[in-house]
Amino acid sequence: MSQENGTPTKISLVARLEALLFTSPSATTISQLSQALETTPREIENALRALEVRYLDGGLRVQQFRGRIQLTTAPETAEDVEKFLGLEANTRLSRAALEALAVVAYQQPVTRPQVDSIRGVNSDSVLKTLLHHGLIEEAGRAEAPGRPILYTLTPEFLQHFGLNSLEDLPPLDGELSEESAEEPVEMLAEPGDSDLPETANSPKAESE
Repeated sequence: MSQENGTPTKISLVARLEALLFTSPSATTISQLSQALETTPREIENALRALEVRYLDGGLRVQQFRGRIQLTTAPETAEDVEKFLGLEANTRLSRAALEALAVVAYQQPVTRPQVDSIRGVNSDSVLKTLLHHGLIEEAGRAEAPGRPILYTLTPEFLQHFGLNSLEDLPPLDGELSEESAEEPVEMLAEPGDSDLPETANSPKAESE
Protein backbone atom coordinates (compact mmCIF):
# COMPACT_ATOMS: atom_id res chain seq x y z
CA MET A 1 0.00 0.00 0.00
CA SER A 2 1.13 3.53 -0.74
CA GLN A 3 0.59 6.35 1.72
CA GLU A 4 -0.85 9.80 1.21
CA ASN A 5 -0.64 12.30 4.08
CA GLY A 6 0.30 9.43 6.36
CA THR A 7 -2.87 7.45 5.56
CA PRO A 8 -2.52 4.05 3.87
CA THR A 9 -4.16 4.02 0.43
CA LYS A 10 -5.84 0.83 -0.72
CA ILE A 11 -5.04 -0.38 -4.21
CA SER A 12 -7.27 -2.42 -6.48
CA LEU A 13 -7.27 -6.18 -6.81
CA VAL A 14 -6.09 -5.74 -10.39
CA ALA A 15 -3.03 -3.80 -9.21
CA ARG A 16 -2.27 -6.36 -6.49
CA LEU A 17 -2.58 -9.19 -9.01
CA GLU A 18 -0.30 -7.34 -11.41
CA ALA A 19 2.33 -7.03 -8.66
CA LEU A 20 2.27 -10.77 -7.96
CA LEU A 21 2.55 -11.71 -11.63
CA PHE A 22 5.41 -9.23 -12.07
CA THR A 23 7.41 -10.65 -9.14
CA SER A 24 6.61 -14.31 -9.69
CA PRO A 25 9.77 -16.20 -10.79
CA SER A 26 7.70 -18.58 -12.92
CA ALA A 27 4.19 -19.13 -14.24
CA THR A 28 1.59 -19.50 -11.49
CA THR A 29 -1.99 -20.71 -11.15
CA ILE A 30 -5.32 -19.03 -10.41
CA SER A 31 -5.54 -21.12 -7.25
CA GLN A 32 -2.16 -19.87 -5.99
CA LEU A 33 -3.07 -16.28 -6.81
CA SER A 34 -6.47 -16.48 -5.11
CA GLN A 35 -4.90 -17.93 -1.97
CA ALA A 36 -2.19 -15.27 -1.88
CA LEU A 37 -4.68 -12.45 -2.37
CA GLU A 38 -7.35 -14.06 -0.16
CA THR A 39 -10.05 -13.84 -2.78
CA THR A 40 -12.02 -16.19 -5.02
CA PRO A 41 -10.81 -17.75 -8.28
CA ARG A 42 -13.66 -15.98 -10.11
CA GLU A 43 -12.42 -12.60 -8.89
CA ILE A 44 -8.91 -13.49 -10.04
CA GLU A 45 -10.26 -14.43 -13.49
CA ASN A 46 -12.09 -11.09 -13.69
CA ALA A 47 -8.94 -9.23 -12.64
CA LEU A 48 -6.92 -11.09 -15.28
CA ARG A 49 -9.37 -10.00 -17.96
CA ALA A 50 -9.06 -6.43 -16.74
CA LEU A 51 -5.27 -6.69 -16.98
CA GLU A 52 -5.52 -8.03 -20.53
CA VAL A 53 -7.59 -5.00 -21.52
CA ARG A 54 -5.16 -2.65 -19.77
CA TYR A 55 -2.24 -4.13 -21.70
CA LEU A 56 -3.84 -3.97 -25.16
CA ASP A 57 -1.79 -0.89 -26.06
CA GLY A 58 1.05 -1.56 -23.63
CA GLY A 59 4.32 -3.46 -23.63
CA LEU A 60 3.16 -6.45 -21.58
CA ARG A 61 0.80 -9.35 -22.13
CA VAL A 62 -0.95 -11.84 -19.82
CA GLN A 63 -0.09 -15.32 -21.06
CA GLN A 64 -2.15 -18.35 -20.04
CA PHE A 65 -1.00 -21.87 -20.86
CA ARG A 66 -2.25 -25.15 -19.40
CA GLY A 67 -3.79 -23.41 -16.42
CA ARG A 68 -0.68 -21.37 -15.61
CA ILE A 69 -0.36 -17.60 -15.93
CA GLN A 70 2.60 -15.26 -16.37
CA LEU A 71 3.46 -11.82 -17.69
CA THR A 72 5.40 -11.62 -20.95
CA THR A 73 6.55 -8.82 -23.21
CA ALA A 74 4.40 -7.83 -26.18
CA PRO A 75 5.63 -9.24 -29.52
CA GLU A 76 5.82 -5.70 -30.89
CA THR A 77 8.63 -4.93 -28.42
CA ALA A 78 10.83 -7.82 -29.59
CA GLU A 79 13.46 -5.71 -31.36
CA ASP A 80 13.82 -3.30 -28.43
CA VAL A 81 14.07 -6.12 -25.90
CA GLU A 82 16.66 -7.99 -27.98
CA LYS A 83 18.82 -4.88 -28.31
CA PHE A 84 18.52 -4.05 -24.61
CA LEU A 85 19.43 -7.57 -23.48
CA GLY A 86 22.16 -7.95 -26.10
CA LEU A 87 20.62 -11.10 -27.50
CA GLU A 88 22.28 -12.73 -30.46
CA ALA A 89 20.67 -12.48 -33.85
CA ASN A 90 18.17 -15.30 -34.08
CA THR A 91 17.53 -17.70 -36.90
CA ARG A 92 14.35 -18.17 -38.85
CA LEU A 93 12.43 -21.45 -38.91
CA SER A 94 12.40 -23.34 -42.18
CA ARG A 95 9.11 -24.20 -43.85
CA ALA A 96 9.69 -27.86 -42.92
CA ALA A 97 10.03 -26.92 -39.26
CA LEU A 98 6.89 -24.79 -39.49
CA GLU A 99 4.98 -27.72 -40.95
CA ALA A 100 6.00 -29.99 -38.10
CA LEU A 101 5.32 -27.27 -35.53
CA ALA A 102 1.83 -26.71 -36.94
CA VAL A 103 1.07 -30.43 -36.70
CA VAL A 104 2.12 -30.47 -33.05
CA ALA A 105 0.13 -27.29 -32.35
CA TYR A 106 -3.13 -28.69 -33.68
CA GLN A 107 -2.72 -32.38 -32.82
CA GLN A 108 -0.84 -32.41 -29.50
CA PRO A 109 0.09 -34.68 -27.90
CA VAL A 110 1.48 -36.25 -31.05
CA THR A 111 4.21 -38.76 -31.89
CA ARG A 112 6.90 -38.47 -34.55
CA PRO A 113 5.33 -41.24 -36.68
CA GLN A 114 2.06 -39.28 -36.62
CA VAL A 115 3.86 -36.11 -37.71
CA ASP A 116 5.63 -38.13 -40.43
CA SER A 117 2.30 -39.49 -41.66
CA ILE A 118 0.73 -36.05 -41.97
CA ARG A 119 3.77 -34.41 -43.57
CA GLY A 120 4.62 -37.38 -45.76
CA VAL A 121 8.34 -37.21 -44.91
CA ASN A 122 10.63 -38.06 -42.01
CA SER A 123 10.38 -35.37 -39.32
CA ASP A 124 13.15 -36.45 -36.97
CA SER A 125 15.47 -33.55 -37.88
CA VAL A 126 12.85 -30.81 -37.67
CA LEU A 127 11.52 -32.09 -34.36
CA LYS A 128 15.06 -31.94 -32.95
CA THR A 129 15.25 -28.35 -34.20
CA LEU A 130 11.99 -27.46 -32.47
CA LEU A 131 13.16 -29.15 -29.26
CA HIS A 132 16.43 -27.21 -29.47
CA HIS A 133 14.52 -23.90 -29.71
CA GLY A 134 12.28 -24.89 -26.80
CA LEU A 135 9.11 -24.66 -28.88
CA ILE A 136 8.05 -28.27 -28.18
CA GLU A 137 8.82 -30.73 -25.40
CA GLU A 138 8.57 -34.43 -24.68
CA ALA A 139 5.44 -35.35 -22.75
CA GLY A 140 5.76 -39.05 -22.02
CA ARG A 141 5.28 -41.98 -24.36
CA ALA A 142 2.29 -43.27 -26.30
CA GLU A 143 0.67 -46.62 -25.51
CA ALA A 144 1.58 -47.99 -28.92
CA PRO A 145 4.14 -50.43 -30.34
CA GLY A 146 7.61 -49.12 -29.61
CA ARG A 147 6.23 -46.60 -27.08
CA PRO A 148 7.00 -43.56 -29.29
CA ILE A 149 7.65 -40.21 -27.60
CA LEU A 150 4.74 -37.78 -27.37
CA TYR A 151 5.38 -34.12 -28.19
CA THR A 152 3.46 -31.05 -27.01
CA LEU A 153 3.92 -27.28 -27.21
CA THR A 154 5.71 -25.26 -24.54
CA PRO A 155 4.90 -21.86 -23.01
CA GLU A 156 7.84 -20.54 -25.04
CA PHE A 157 5.86 -21.32 -28.21
CA LEU A 158 3.28 -18.74 -27.15
CA GLN A 159 5.93 -16.18 -26.21
CA HIS A 160 7.89 -16.60 -29.43
CA PHE A 161 4.85 -16.20 -31.64
CA GLY A 162 3.02 -13.50 -29.73
CA LEU A 163 0.08 -15.60 -28.51
CA ASN A 164 -1.57 -15.14 -25.14
CA SER A 165 -3.07 -18.65 -25.10
CA LEU A 166 -3.68 -21.62 -27.38
CA GLU A 167 -7.13 -20.17 -28.03
CA ASP A 168 -5.38 -17.52 -30.13
CA LEU A 169 -4.39 -20.14 -32.70
CA PRO A 170 -6.35 -19.59 -35.92
CA PRO A 171 -9.19 -22.09 -36.46
CA LEU A 172 -8.35 -25.12 -38.53
CA ASP A 173 -10.68 -25.91 -41.42
CA GLY A 174 -11.09 -29.67 -41.58
CA GLU A 175 -8.87 -32.37 -40.15
CA LEU A 176 -5.14 -32.60 -40.57
CA SER A 177 -4.33 -35.33 -43.05
CA GLU A 178 -1.71 -36.27 -45.59
CA GLU A 179 -3.67 -34.33 -48.22
CA SER A 180 -3.71 -31.20 -46.04
CA ALA A 181 -0.16 -31.44 -44.71
CA GLU A 182 0.69 -27.87 -45.66
CA GLU A 183 -2.64 -26.36 -44.62
CA PRO A 184 -1.69 -25.66 -40.97
CA VAL A 185 1.50 -23.99 -42.13
CA GLU A 186 -0.53 -21.50 -44.08
CA MET A 187 -2.61 -20.95 -40.97
CA LEU A 188 0.48 -19.99 -38.98
CA ALA A 189 2.25 -18.00 -41.70
CA GLU A 190 1.44 -16.22 -44.90
CA PRO A 191 1.58 -18.44 -48.01
CA GLY A 192 5.11 -18.54 -49.38
CA ASP A 193 6.52 -17.04 -46.19
CA SER A 194 8.04 -18.94 -43.30
CA ASP A 195 7.83 -16.04 -40.85
CA LEU A 196 5.74 -16.14 -37.70
CA PRO A 197 5.12 -13.19 -35.37
CA GLU A 198 8.42 -12.55 -33.65
CA THR A 199 9.16 -11.67 -30.03
CA ALA A 200 12.37 -11.60 -28.05
CA ASN A 201 14.13 -14.97 -28.41
CA SER A 202 11.81 -16.00 -31.22
CA PRO A 203 13.54 -18.12 -33.84
CA LYS A 204 13.94 -16.48 -37.20
CA ALA A 205 14.78 -18.78 -40.02
CA GLU A 206 17.03 -21.60 -40.09
CA SER A 207 17.78 -24.01 -42.78
CA GLU A 208 16.98 -27.49 -41.71
